[in-house]
Order: sequence, then structure tokens, then C-alpha cells
Amino acid sequence: MPSLRQLEYLVALSQELHFRRAAEKVNVTQPTLSVQIQQLEMRLKASLIERGSTGVTLTPLGREVAARARIVLAQMQDIRDLASASQHGFDGTLKLGVPPTLGPYLLPHIVPQLHAEHPSMKMYVREEKPSTLIEELRIGTHDVAIVPMPVVQSDLVVQKLFSEPLRLVCAPDHPLAAGRHATRKDLANERVLAMESGHHLHDQVSRICEDFNAVLLRDYEGTSLDTLRLMVGMGVGVAFLPALYIRSEIGPRQEITVLDIEMPILQRQIALIWRESSVHSSLFKDIAALIQRIANESLPELIGAA
Repeated sequence: MPSLRQLEYLVALSQELHFRRAAEKVNVTQPTLSVQIQQLEMRLKASLIERGSTGVTLTPLGREVAARARIVLAQMQDIRDLASASQHGFDGTLKLGVPPTLGPYLLPHIVPQLHAEHPSMKMYVREEKPSTLIEELRIGTHDVAIVPMPVVQSDLVVQKLFSEPLRLVCAPDHPLAAGRHATRKDLANERVLAMESGHHLHDQVSRICEDFNAVLLRDYEGTSLDTLRLMVGMGVGVAFLPALYIRSEIGPRQEITVLDIEMPILQRQIALIWRESSVHSSLFKDIAALIQRIANESLPELIGAA
């Protein structure tokens, strides 16, 4: 029978489609991962991957085995959680996944109160793109994740937390900066910067550009919100930045101008998600309620928390 470790290696390889990156993901050497995949194929007496000069491709059987392996790994994590909870309640390490466009600007407001209410709980935070967070949550890499909605997977619990407005920003010498506001008409043919492809925020800004007839600058995509802010300040284009980022990183700075938008509120909905089979659902509901409470009481930029 395949070992759990071999299944973990196959899942990592199915995500990365590259031996070195997959090995780094599971913290082993590339030769170790390669040998274990070969042994897995020998045990199953079937080919699971196709090795090429440019990377790795899973065979149809390999894709099916990897999909089932994700379920097995998630169930094993739930068994470990169940055993731990039966002995100690929750006094271990909570593995939380967050997008890099949200985590650094939300968690500083949440962590102190979370620690006060659960002093025996430790928290490990990992930043990933939302699509990766959802996949890794399903296989047990994370216990819980904060992600933009929508989340359509039927095996996950989705608890809406709040809506976060997106604010339009430009350089201080941009024509729109003088009036400090923008209309739909102003954005027609305007050059707009966005996060690189793969981020939920990229897709959302792309749709905004289509709706407003703005031009998305695909050759100048940002790898972080800080990168976008710097490019905006240099006059490369305007950008839509999340309200919590503006609160945290811009504030009284004069390098860019935050504009009022004379149109319906542009926003992203944020949710806390976890596996439906998790034994810690009650804890995650408490965490969701805590985040909602802090959003209502201390973060006036956010809306719709309830």
C-alpha cells in the first residue's frame, strides 16, 4: 500500500508540476522526492507522471490518484485533530492561511485579542494566493483560512466576516488628484495597475476595468501591494487598493493620493473557511465572531460585518 508520505509527495508534485519546487514544499531533497514517487508508481504498478525537459505532467491516472490522496490526507489530519482535542481541547498550534494582500493588515488587529481569549493556543501563519490556500486547506496543510469570496467548494464551511472597500489611488500630480475624486467617466481609458495574475484582487480589478472601460496594464503587474503603491507614486498608472492596506501603509503619507469614487462602492467580501469535517468547528466559529466584533468596533473602514 502507498504510504501517507508518498501521497503527500504526489499531491505536492501535482500542485507544483516541478520536482525541485515540490521537494521544497514538503521539506525534502529533490532526489528523495523523486525516489518516493518512483516507489509509489512501483507499488501501484502504474505510471503516475510524465517527465519532460520542461517539467512534469500527471497522467490521467496520476491526476485521479492525486485528487483522492488530497481527501485521504485531509481525513488523516482530522483524525490527528480529533485525538488531540480528546486529550487537551485545543492547546496546540493553529495553522492559519491568509492572502498576502490581507493578512499583514488585518491580523495585527486580531491577534492580541485572540491570544487573550485563547492563551494556550499558538498560531502559525502562512501567506499564499487564495486558490492555493483553498487547495492546501482541503489537504490539511492549514486548519483554517481567511480568503476572498466566493468559495464554491461543497466540503468547506464558509463564514462571511466583512466586506472591505477598494479605494482608488493616483500620483499627487495626476489630473484626478486635484479634485480628489473620480467618476465612472474619469476612468474611461485610464491606465490601471493590478496585482499579478493568480491573485483574487487581479481578477477583481480586471473586471472593474472591463466595466469602466479602463486599461489594465498587464505588462506592469505588481508582486505586492507595496509594489503597486510605488508604481502609482511614480505615475505609471492608478490602482485600486484595499482599505485595510491604505489604513496601515499609507495614512498621512503624501506619495500617493486616495480618491473618493462617485459610483457604487467597490469592495471584496472576506470569509473564514475550514473543512466541514474539522473537529474544531466551534473554535473557528468563535474566531469568526471575534473578527466580526473587532471589525465592527475598531475598523470603521470595513462594512457588512455581522
